[in-house]
Amino acid sequence: MVTMQEDVEKVLAGKKTSTRRNGRYADIGEIMELEGKKYEVTAIYSQSLGEMTDEDAKSEGYENMESYKNHILSLHRGMPWVPTMKVWVHEFKEV
Repeated sequence: MVTMQEDVEKVLAGKKTSTRRNGRYADIGEIMELEGKKYEVTAIYSQSLGEMTDEDAKSEGYENMESYKNHILSLHRGMPWVPTMKVWVHEFKEV
């Protein structure tokens, strides 16, 4: 679920407690291990990009929605930001 080193570091530092993906990558109760630390998936749900709030962006490890959106668009050059696009939210906590 969390594969980019920048994101791994945010999880390990306690700054990232969720990840949004274009598919469902886990089930509630599954364990993800990052550098010897274990994290349990606590919630999974679908959300449109337009429903995201600054709080959602903070759970992703960003200061606000604008910084989250800019980062995502920098990863997927040429991809438009479509507010109705649905993503899967995976929330997790350290165990």
